[in-house]
Amino acid sequence: MLFLYNLIILFASQVVKALSFFSPKMKLFVNGRKEVFPVLQNKISATDKTIWFHAASLGEYEQGLPVIEKIKVQYPNHKIVVTFFSPSGYEIRKNNAVADVTIYLPLDTKSNAKRFIQAIHPEMVFFIKYEYWPNYLNELKTQNIKTYLISGIFREGQAFFKWYGSFYRNALESFDYFFVQNDSSKQLIQSIGFNNVKVSGDTRFDRVVSILELDNSLDFIEQFKNYQTTIVIGSSWPKDENLLINYINNSSEDVKFIIAPHNIKSDQITNIKSQITKSTVLFSEKNNIDLSSFNVFIIDTIGILTQIYSYADIAYVGGGFGNPGVHNILEPATFGLPIVIGPNYSHFAEATALVNLDGCISISTQNELNDAFNLLINNKDERNERGHICATFVQMNKGASEVILKHICKN
Repeated sequence: MLFLYNLIILFASQVVKALSFFSPKMKLFVNGRKEVFPVLQNKISATDKTIWFHAASLGEYEQGLPVIEKIKVQYPNHKIVVTFFSPSGYEIRKNNAVADVTIYLPLDTKSNAKRFIQAIHPEMVFFIKYEYWPNYLNELKTQNIKTYLISGIFREGQAFFKWYGSFYRNALESFDYFFVQNDSSKQLIQSIGFNNVKVSGDTRFDRVVSILELDNSLDFIEQFKNYQTTIVIGSSWPKDENLLINYINNSSEDVKFIIAPHNIKSDQITNIKSQITKSTVLFSEKNNIDLSSFNVFIIDTIGILTQIYSYADIAYVGGGFGNPGVHNILEPATFGLPIVIGPNYSHFAEATALVNLDGCISISTQNELNDAFNLLINNKDERNERGHICATFVQMNKGASEVILKHICKN
């Protein structure tokens, strides 16, 4: 099976190279990996002590950040190496302040795994949430390097729990300990013979709680809001926007809207703006303009949505009409906002919990969206109560990174 897996990885590497001539994202994926070993040779010496964290993409990096920060404090003489698989994660966080080295993870070939681990020679390794690369895991086990999964999540449909999953189950034997998000994940992994597991919770809660301690002020958002009720629409997709734009065009002049689309390509931004009949301004047009005179503000940039949520009265989080579903609702929740989402949220425990607790409203149709927004706009008590539920939920679920650190430092 490992032989077949290696053939598939080899084939995939050739396909990605071919695609890189046509896709900017694949070009980043390929070219970024060409720099990995020269960077390591320059930044990691044989005498350095290192700790390695791997994140598939941006969401996993943000999820693991509280642990990375605590490890950095606990082990100040170690260099922190952070790897990404996806360009969308690496390109946004390649200049982060917490890691000493941030690079792409080379493809999971036996030679890459051996060479990479030899280059960074880590004392500990953390995989965040998922991504189980057999060659890397086998090499870590061979070298007897402590390896942990943090904020892990397991589901019945995964290959580990199928009759054909022995190859994947074998890869899990490389982990010294599994820190999982919930009891169902613990029970699943115990069902295949792994008892080195603890329910620590989700480190994303620690991440979003820490946001409250930051300076989230944005003068231009404050000017735009101008003390009016404001709905912030985060990470929206076209299926979200079809309903949202219809609501915006028929809404009261007393309500303002900030839209931060998932896709900020110029043609997508132009398309959104062209459909809105209210006075609309883009982030890229904001200089030397009286923003308070506009009803809609479209954010055609990245990296500031979290701060924007701090100015919201109501949040809509996009992705809930697609697959796998809704984007991150914890950031608006930590600011105590009532949240509206689309119907596809069942894969996300926090969204399911907040819908059940009535902090979050799930909608499927235009009428349901209209009713949800109208309720939250016109009934301040309802808005405050649902927002309080969201904020309390986040606070009640923090602490996962402390659980992880206590276990690691004790062992």
